[in-house]
Amino acid sequence: MILRKLLLLCLLVSQLCAAEPLKEPASEISGSLVIAGGGNLPDVVRDRFVELAGGKKAKIVVIPTASSTADGADAAKALEPWKQKDVASVVLFHTRKKSEADDAAFVKPLTEATAVWLGGGDQAKLTAAYRGTLVEKELHNLLKRGGAIGGTSAGAAAMSKVMIASGNPKAVVEVGFGFLPGAVIDQHFVKKDRQERLAGVLKDHPGYFGLGVDEETAVVVTRGREMKVIGNTEVVVLQSAGGGKQGSNHTLKAGQLADLIAQSRSAVARSQPAFPPEKLDPPKVEKGALIIGGGGGLDAAVWKKFIDLAGGPDSLILVIPTANPDPLPKEPSEMKALIKTGAKNVKVLHTRSKAEANSAEFVAPIKEAKGVWFSGGRQWRFVDSYEGTLSEKAFHDVLRRGGVIGGSSAGASIQSEYMPRGDPLGNLNIIAEGYERGFGFLKGVAVDQHFFARKRTEDMTELMTRYPQLLGIGIDEGTIILVQGSTMEVIGRSKVAVYDRKKEVKPGERDYEELPAGAKYDLVERKRIEK
Repeated sequence: MILRKLLLLCLLVSQLCAAEPLKEPASEISGSLVIAGGGNLPDVVRDRFVELAGGKKAKIVVIPTASSTADGADAAKALEPWKQKDVASVVLFHTRKKSEADDAAFVKPLTEATAVWLGGGDQAKLTAAYRGTLVEKELHNLLKRGGAIGGTSAGAAAMSKVMIASGNPKAVVEVGFGFLPGAVIDQHFVKKDRQERLAGVLKDHPGYFGLGVDEETAVVVTRGREMKVIGNTEVVVLQSAGGGKQGSNHTLKAGQLADLIAQSRSAVARSQPAFPPEKLDPPKVEKGALIIGGGGGLDAAVWKKFIDLAGGPDSLILVIPTANPDPLPKEPSEMKALIKTGAKNVKVLHTRSKAEANSAEFVAPIKEAKGVWFSGGRQWRFVDSYEGTLSEKAFHDVLRRGGVIGGSSAGASIQSEYMPRGDPLGNLNIIAEGYERGFGFLKGVAVDQHFFARKRTEDMTELMTRYPQLLGIGIDEGTIILVQGSTMEVIGRSKVAVYDRKKEVKPGERDYEELPAGAKYDLVERKRIEK
């Protein structure tokens, strides 16, 4: 009977069971979070919270329940710093009774608030009062309607689903509110043993990353995913060892950024088998063809080749512009180029929603298409919208029935098994944890673009040193590779670099082979095809 109860408890809090790693990375959040590490709260933190709350129109609810003094007359002192900010209203909100926390009349201030601040103290007091109640529901509703939730010390720790409740250096873990998905938050991180404590929690909870926030500092989460450090000290982002990678900790100072989704994806990937695997499938297109471009303008001959491979001008061709930021033009440049070159049946297909990308209605045109073109932009946006969906499967099916897939710049890197430059914060790093998997239309390779124009040869060397099992392909601007079977043909105004670490590279020698326009290369045999 006791064992059965323990198993039931583990099931109810499965997010906290070491045997149940987090399998899905975080999605973008609605609203904003201000996660402060405790100590004296700098004006820059308070001011940013008020700004996110609506400035002079802000309606702020202050919850001091974590404090042992919240039941006394001094509780109202928690309001004073916020009243000094010239906002529309500041309301005290507190109970220790779950029955009261479930009362609609009591909870009404939360339904009218633009922001809620969770005070410091003991985070277990917060969750004991409000977990599973109407209060918790309304706090999540506040975020959904674009409001802000902030908290310091205990109020920060409670924002985790996996919540460090107490204990040092060995943590006692409970269930928190889960406002920041995929993360475990620790505060007062100036203490030396806090890093050991947070690392221990991450080890026991695969798939989560750690966010250690120092005193007088905060992490501000906005735009669904951007995590920016403000304040006087620093924040540490921790990742556990796993997935073929060593554990890591990255220190962020005021003004520096991290990406919530990338960190969460990295943590989930570390709980899974290593990628890329040591043994890779050969880079061969069994059916159909790939056109993979290095960015910049492409000649009309390239567009004509793509149309021909798709079955001619009357074939349905889809342009996927998702790599571009919003707002998207009604007619992307790739669509205009295809129409100008003679294509008569070109349609745009786009979504930012994985749920929509997984729907039969959205996938229907992909099942009819004979050609699909992936736009330039940032390749991580393709991943966010289509990875693991019915749409991604349908893209592969275009090839299986003999069609053609093309793309340039971002639309090139997404086609390889290893996707370079997937960092949502910028395209300078060729290795971007969390966004290393492409769609794998061409197995066993890593394709980089704008290669010689942007002097990226040493970047590919870095990638090959990390993952020598890959075949590295760097495509310059105005140039494409046409892949059919295991044959790669270089077409265009410039050249292509091939990196093969199966061949010995002597010190001082160039570690890649240059292929000019017109050259052909066997991707399986890893050698140039002589005429």
